[in-house]
Amino acid sequence: MAYDFDLFVIGAGSGGVRAARFAAGFGAKVAVAESRYLGGTCVNVGCVPKKLLVYGAHVADELEQAAGFGWTLEEGHFDWGTLIANKNREIERLNGIYRNLLVNSGVTLLQGHARITGANEVEVEGQRYSAANILIATGGWPQVPDIPGKELAITSNEAFYLKQLPRRVLVVGGGYIAVEFAGIFQGLGADTTLLYRGDLFLRGFDGSVRTHLKEELEKRGLNLQFNADIQRIDKLEDGSLKATLKDGRELVADCVFYATGRRPMLDNLGLENTGVELDERGYIRVDEQYQTTAPSILAIGDVIGRVQLTPVALAEGMAVARRLFKPEQYRTVDYQNIPTAVFSQPPIGTVGLTEEQALAAGHKVQIFESRFRAMKLTLTDIQEKTLMKLVVDAETDKVLGCHMVGPDAGEIIQGLGIALKAGATKQQFDETIGVHPTAAEEFVTMRTVTR
Repeated sequence: MAYDFDLFVIGAGSGGVRAARFAAGFGAKVAVAESRYLGGTCVNVGCVPKKLLVYGAHVADELEQAAGFGWTLEEGHFDWGTLIANKNREIERLNGIYRNLLVNSGVTLLQGHARITGANEVEVEGQRYSAANILIATGGWPQVPDIPGKELAITSNEAFYLKQLPRRVLVVGGGYIAVEFAGIFQGLGADTTLLYRGDLFLRGFDGSVRTHLKEELEKRGLNLQFNADIQRIDKLEDGSLKATLKDGRELVADCVFYATGRRPMLDNLGLENTGVELDERGYIRVDEQYQTTAPSILAIGDVIGRVQLTPVALAEGMAVARRLFKPEQYRTVDYQNIPTAVFSQPPIGTVGLTEEQALAAGHKVQIFESRFRAMKLTLTDIQEKTLMKLVVDAETDKVLGCHMVGPDAGEIIQGLGIALKAGATKQQFDETIGVHPTAAEEFVTMRTVTR
C-alpha cells in the first residue's frame, strides 16, 4: 500500500534528527514529530547547557590561579541570572539550527505529541499519518524516588531554569549527572553536599579514577556523604528544605537536586497498540538493527537503554537511515571503546576497559599510573593532581584502556580513542613522540609498571 511517509520519527533529539535528515537525504519521505523542544535532552536540558554552566563554574579556578601569574584582580561578583539568560539565548539559537536542519533537508516537522495507533500509523494532534517505518527516539526522563516530599525536589530539567542560585544545595545521586552538578553548584558559590547511597560514586568507572576524583573533590571542600540516603523531605517555615536521612540525621538546604537515574520516555506513546515489547528494565527491546518486536517499528537512543550518550544516538540514527534507505553504506554501530567524559571538576576522560573489567574478562594486565601536579599550577598554591592511567594486556601488549582525571581530560581522551579503536600497543604509545610541555605527553612517556 502507499504510505504518507517512508519514515515517521517520534522525537527530535539527537538520534531522531540524525535519522530523519539522512533518510531524507537518501530520498525518503520523512516526518518528525516533537512535543517539547528541538534538539532533545542534550541541547536543551543536558550536555550543552551543562557544559556552559561548567565553564561558568570553572572561572572561579581561573581567578584563583591568576595571582600566581602576576594578575591582581578586584573581588569578582557572580550573577546567576546573567549566566542563565545567556545560556537560554544560546539554546534558542541551537533550536533554530535544528529546525533549519530538518526543514532544509525536506523533512516534514510536526510539533505536537505523537501516539502510535497501529503498526503503520501515528496520530499527532488528532491528525493520523501512515508510515512504512516508525522510529521511536523519545529519549529518557529523570526520575525521583517515591518518598514523602518528592515534589519539593528538582531534577536536571528544572536546574537549568532556577531563578536564582540556591545558597545551600543537596545533590542526591552517584552517577555522572550528580557529580557534574555538584561541581557546578559548588564552583558557582553554593554550599554543596553530595549524598550517595553507595560506598563510592561513579560505579562502573575505573577504581583509580573514582578514588582520585573523591580525593580531589574533598580538597575543594565538597561535602561528600556516602552510604547515606533520604527518607523524606519537608518544607520548613522559612522556605528551606529539611531532608531526613534513613540513619536519622537531618540536613537543611535551599534546594534538593535529584540525579538518581533516568527512565525511558514512553508516556502515552501508544505501545499497547503495537507488538512492541519492553525488556526487564523497562526499555524498548530491539535487535542489532534497532528493530523492535513489531517489524515496522524501530527504536534508538536512550529509549533502548544501551549506551546513553549523544554521539551513540547519532551513530544509531545514521545506522537506521542507511539500512533502510542506503543499504550499500550500512554498517553496524561498534559499542566497544567508546570515549566518554565526565565534566566534573576536575573532569574525567576515559576510553576502553577499566582495570576491573580487564581482569574480569580474563586478561593478564600491566597497569601504568601517573599522578602529578599540572605545570599550570606550579606558580600557584593549588595542590590539585592529575591522574593518568593505562591498562595494558601483558601478553599482547595491546592497550585495553586509557583513563584520566584532570584538566582537558575529554579533549585528550578523544585522540586516544582513535588509538584504541586502531588496536594500538603500549610499544606504539612509547614510540610516539610527545608534545612538550603538555599533560597529554604523559600518556606516551609512562614506562614503569605500577602493578
